[in-house]
Amino acid sequence: MTLTHAMPVTVAIARRADPARTDEMVAWMRAGTALAEAFPGFLGAGWVRSAPGSGEWHMLYRFADDETLRRWEESPQRHWWLTSAQGIVEHTRVEKRTGIEGWFDPVPEPVVETVPVSAEPTVPPPSPPRWKQAVTIWLAFFPLSLTATLLTSRFLPEVPLALRVLIMTLTLTPLMTYLVLPRITRALHWWLHGQRGPWR
Repeated sequence: MTLTHAMPVTVAIARRADPARTDEMVAWMRAGTALAEAFPGFLGAGWVRSAPGSGEWHMLYRFADDETLRRWEESPQRHWWLTSAQGIVEHTRVEKRTGIEGWFDPVPEPVVETVPVSAEPTVPPPSPPRWKQAVTIWLAFFPLSLTATLLTSRFLPEVPLALRVLIMTLTLTPLMTYLVLPRITRALHWWLHGQRGPWR
């Protein structure tokens, strides 16, 4: 059996709609989110407007890996949903982020007209510098790796090294992906994105 390490995939989509049809746009986006929630691997979705009264919308959704995202994107439910907005919604830009960057892109809560007014449309924030991503991953991985090494050395001393490493990686990978790394990226969000510390 081949073991694969699935990475979350984040999709950012810019859409345009007539500001006079805001209620229809919000209802349409909520319907799409409700449909996506029924699909395995769905991790969250949200949207914002670039400014009150603007026709520019920025939507973000995330799936656990490429395969679960593909199932949603190729589903008849999504096809029907997109078709239902013909003549109302114009799709202007799509961006996908996978791998390490997916860990550092927070999925926004669904909100409407809470973005400050600005001259330019709001876009999803860029990924943090690679060196900051590397430091964050190391901060999460080092204590986990040290703890796992000490525990396996103490309780599984007779197990061959290769098998111990296999046990460690099979245990640490889901812990890193679904528990430790999401928490540490939330805690260090201010530093990753060059913002003031929460104490300032």
